[in-house]
Amino acid sequence: MSWNWNSHGLPFLPGYTFRDVTKSAFHRPQTLDYRNGYALPRRPTVGIGQDPLLSEQLIQQQLSELVFETPDLTYGSCDESLSEDFIPAHVALDKKVLRFFAYFQEDILYSPDEVYRVRPVVVYYYLEDDSMCFIEPMVENSGIPQGKRIKRQRLPKNEHGEYYQWKDLNLSMDLEVYGVKYHITQCDAFTKEFMESEGIILNEPEQMPTDPYSKLRKKPQPCYTTPSEFDRMHQFLTMDRKVLRFFALWDDTDSLYGETKPVTIHYYLVDDTVEVREVHEPNSGCDPFPVLMRRQRLPKKMKSETFPSCVLELSKDEVDEYYSPKDFQVGQTVKLLGRRFLLHDCDGFTKEYFQKNHPDMEIKPTEVSKKVDRTQERKKVEYFIIPPYNGFGSLEDSLQNCLSLIPEPPKKNVLKMLENDHKVLRYSARLDSQNPKDEGRRFVLSYFLSSDMISIFEKSTRNSGIIGGKFLEKTRVPKPGCPVENPEFYSPADFAIGATVEVFSHRFVLTNADRYVLSYLESNASQIPSQTLESLRKKLNVGTANNQPGDRND
Repeated sequence: MSWNWNSHGLPFLPGYTFRDVTKSAFHRPQTLDYRNGYALPRRPTVGIGQDPLLSEQLIQQQLSELVFETPDLTYGSCDESLSEDFIPAHVALDKKVLRFFAYFQEDILYSPDEVYRVRPVVVYYYLEDDSMCFIEPMVENSGIPQGKRIKRQRLPKNEHGEYYQWKDLNLSMDLEVYGVKYHITQCDAFTKEFMESEGIILNEPEQMPTDPYSKLRKKPQPCYTTPSEFDRMHQFLTMDRKVLRFFALWDDTDSLYGETKPVTIHYYLVDDTVEVREVHEPNSGCDPFPVLMRRQRLPKKMKSETFPSCVLELSKDEVDEYYSPKDFQVGQTVKLLGRRFLLHDCDGFTKEYFQKNHPDMEIKPTEVSKKVDRTQERKKVEYFIIPPYNGFGSLEDSLQNCLSLIPEPPKKNVLKMLENDHKVLRYSARLDSQNPKDEGRRFVLSYFLSSDMISIFEKSTRNSGIIGGKFLEKTRVPKPGCPVENPEFYSPADFAIGATVEVFSHRFVLTNADRYVLSYLESNASQIPSQTLESLRKKLNVGTANNQPGDRND
């Protein structure tokens, strides 16, 4: 007989509920029936006192299995081995690339000098997504568009839709891509190690064949025709970007306001042209156009002396000889287009060129004495003479107008400003005046340690007839009697109790100070006179034997 858990009348509260271990059906029962389109509660078909959701009581063996059995589905079996973590290909094979060296032959049509050309390429195989990329190395002065031949992509292997994989690559084999047959010759060390680790035996590497056209350009074939005077092609290939540089002085003292100026002469070996550039110096008074003579071939000797010289340009038929490198000898004067240039030095490449091609010419750099005429010396002296101070603005701001055309703000001591920021020494003062109306006026003198400036504030007094407020803005106050060009400003060492401070024809007598003034001055006692410290201690009633700075001596 099944037990009805609700028959004993326990309340449905925590601690009063029980779990039925004999329950086997845990589904939600159907409690509604539909009759004539209406949902009606279902009537129970069991007897009174029976629960339709309870099944028959389990046997003792099944109960024991439920109690002592360990669920393998939740915790897993003990003998089951741990599965390895799955690593995707884009993580495991990231930045792992196979590199092969290959070449292809390009047929040359309608040329009697060559039949084909050998063009090397580098094949990159990306293991991450099985894509490939073909790049042709750049060759200088080749005249062929080179670089990336095939961008990174998966390359088709055949017409069945298959793609090339790393298993299909090997040395000494042909690789046909988009109708072009590439022959793989070598690979790098990483590729060789990877292929051998995967069980692939690599073939013997091959040497890259020599391009016949490149070999022909390096060693031209014998020609049975009459050779020209000079091979311009050979000069271009061997002398490109090779320039002789000479340091010279242009003597222009014969002209009006002329002087000696340093210049640089460039001789381009690729086409025998000469260029002269002036060494531009700042604040020299000259225009910033350093090209004195543009790059051109300079005629040295004309064929006919009677030929009229009033022509715009000279042709090759009129010039008998042009300037060559042997005409530029260090230590001598050369005349170019009517201007005299003294060659006094050259660079290292120029020295090596003359030692190799013209060993009979001696290169001895000479020291050039710097001749300065009187006008330049007068300009230099006048440049350092500073005019006297006119009294407008501060001394530092007025000095900037003499140093540059566009004055800049004077430089400040940033470290001092950061260390002494918001540090102010305050003193009480009275006005020392012969006027009896100024007898009761009281002031607060503030000294700012970050900028060494002084400001004065007047305290307002009732029924005095004088409006209090700002008496002096923040400014640096010079001591009386010091020169205007080199003034000496007030410092905390000058502010003793009872001392007189003259501020722009106004005399102030210091009567008191706050306690921070004494604390700061005692921390810098090596820079402060003893009379100043004693006057402050006496005024503030502070001892010096056993008391700290700022303590009250009662």
